[in-house]
Amino acid sequence: MIKNDQSTKRKHFPFFQLKGTHREIGRQYGESCKELIYKHLTSVKKKLQIGTKVSLEFVKEKALSYQAYVQEYAPFLDEEIQGMAEGAGISLGEAYLLQVRAEMNNHVKALNECTTFAVSSEVTKDGIPLAGQNVDLPSFYGEIGVVLEIIPESGSKILMFTPAGQISHIGINTEGMAVFANAITSDGWGEGLPRYMFSRLALTCRTVDEAVEKLSNLKRSSARNIIMMDKNGEMADYENTPMKDAVIKPENGILAHTNHYVADSLLSEERSTGSSLKNSQIRLERMNSLLHENRGEIDVEKIKEFFRDRENYPNCICRILGDEEMQDPTKQDTDNITCASAIGVPNEGKLWIAIGPPNQYEYKCYSFSE
Repeated sequence: MIKNDQSTKRKHFPFFQLKGTHREIGRQYGESCKELIYKHLTSVKKKLQIGTKVSLEFVKEKALSYQAYVQEYAPFLDEEIQGMAEGAGISLGEAYLLQVRAEMNNHVKALNECTTFAVSSEVTKDGIPLAGQNVDLPSFYGEIGVVLEIIPESGSKILMFTPAGQISHIGINTEGMAVFANAITSDGWGEGLPRYMFSRLALTCRTVDEAVEKLSNLKRSSARNIIMMDKNGEMADYENTPMKDAVIKPENGILAHTNHYVADSLLSEERSTGSSLKNSQIRLERMNSLLHENRGEIDVEKIKEFFRDRENYPNCICRILGDEEMQDPTKQDTDNITCASAIGVPNEGKLWIAIGPPNQYEYKCYSFSE
């Protein structure tokens, strides 16, 4: 069964319910989001052609080289990708290209992408733990974002925000897990499990410890920060490179992350520099300050305020068109903004999501179907 909330698509992201085997889930995804998937694929191809000057056939062949790692570590995701290709009427290489766009675009200087947080019950106003993310990507991604409820034949249901065509991004599951993520930059990127799939793998788990163990045993293609919370109140931030990793525990029930390494053991891996590193550092300091200063008063409404915060312009948590050029005048061809914002209440099975920038849109609450 597929449910499409078209009536609110101008104010909110479209919502789709996908149910069945993983092949069927992928096929429903491709059929339901065909137009948006085409738009995403066209954009990714264009960016690659501008940046690399290689043929599209080579790009698709290269993208398919990651399939063996997906089949090894997450064969159910390979089934979904194959189904999505069938449903959308695109080639398998094109479907994989949407999953590995970060790895394929590694030649492009990394953008500052996302501010994340997690807070325990001792920090919130009502004793309910929260986690979430401002999703910072080129503004185009606000046009192709979707919210999915994934209901497999076995295993946890998942509520997820993702760019159309990606089978993994950020969200919560019915076991009380919340998983959000940040871009981080290191050397050593190559073949392995694509970084966007780290979060979906974590969402197959029941506990943070289980997720950390699963992610630490992967052959990772690249780097991605994962911030997690489980129903037991455990929280952790999992920083990594393709070869190294570190787990950051909360400070007095609070975790926050942006786009640079924080763990002492990984500081030498940092490859972000200049205005990009400064921007990430300022956003992290601001988010930590807001969380610590409002200890005991934090709830969903308070987090909405934080995610709409425009302090420290142009290095703001809530990023709008023009901010990036003001940070660095050489970035005149970029339009990185907060294209989506998500707040998870995993113990209640709720995910609040707004089109971005969130200071211009209202949040909508999504929950699991009965």
